[in-house]
Amino acid sequence: MGLFRRGPKRDSRDLARDGEFSFFSEREGGVFRSQVRQAFAEQGLEVTAYAGVVTDSAGRQFGLGNLAAVCHRDRRGERSWPGLIRDHVGKVLRTMDGPQPLDILSEDEIRACLYPRVVAQETLPASDSFRYGHEPAPGLREVLALDLPEAVQMLSEDSLTDLGNVAELRIRAMNNLRALPVEGHETVRRGDGSAFEVLLGDSFFTASRVLVLDELVQRIMGTELTSDGALVAMPFRHQLAFHRIHDAQVIPALQAMAQFAAAGHEDAAGAISPNVFWWRRGVMTPLSERDGDGLRVVVDGDFQEMLERLVRDEA
Repeated sequence: MGLFRRGPKRDSRDLARDGEFSFFSEREGGVFRSQVRQAFAEQGLEVTAYAGVVTDSAGRQFGLGNLAAVCHRDRRGERSWPGLIRDHVGKVLRTMDGPQPLDILSEDEIRACLYPRVVAQETLPASDSFRYGHEPAPGLREVLALDLPEAVQMLSEDSLTDLGNVAELRIRAMNNLRALPVEGHETVRRGDGSAFEVLLGDSFFTASRVLVLDELVQRIMGTELTSDGALVAMPFRHQLAFHRIHDAQVIPALQAMAQFAAAGHEDAAGAISPNVFWWRRGVMTPLSERDGDGLRVVVDGDFQEMLERLVRDEA
């Protein structure tokens, strides 16, 4: 899962775009939904395809957003779509139709695969099912999830009732998160001298490691964060970027990471946030935001004061 690779083969952006997934052309969107219907039919299930979901005769809905993004980003192009779609549909149906993990796993097995997961608030149901999870930053929510062989299952408040105290469950989940291996790490260096680190991995909890950032930085960089903290970005679930703040290079690093986060978030499966955040002792403050089709950096008084101090110290 490298940062830089040749892009997937796609229709020209000059062609008419799909109404739901603008990264597809109209033709690509039609091909994608046709192959989704075919994959469900091969599993013995007839579905009706709408713009962003398909539904079966029982009224069950299957969202297409993440699958569409996965297909769009695959560098092999359309020839890879049938296999990707069949694999996804098979896993979804096995998960939904098979025995539920909370019914068949022992308490120890559940706790062994329990992790905290940071997700975009907008991706959660409108109900209060996940109100137990705190907000690590505006627009984000931390929930508990099970890392299963074929799926990651986020746990609603009702499903946690029989498992124990939520605070105690979170402690176990955080310990599991700390124990995850570092799958991939790259340093992005820019011509202006700025640099930032990117953690990459197939794990659905790679970006969620922002919750233990101080320990992660020590593990990767061999040095602790200063009291000024770090810049962090979580474009999507398989990527976490950070810059350890210790000198005035934080200024160009912020600009570079803002561009990186916005680009990585666009069209991503498991998208989390296009923003860069200032991480201090576990508290994250947004430093960038969407501005029409672009983005802009926004800093508060505390961050501006820190920048001025770092520039003075360096001078």
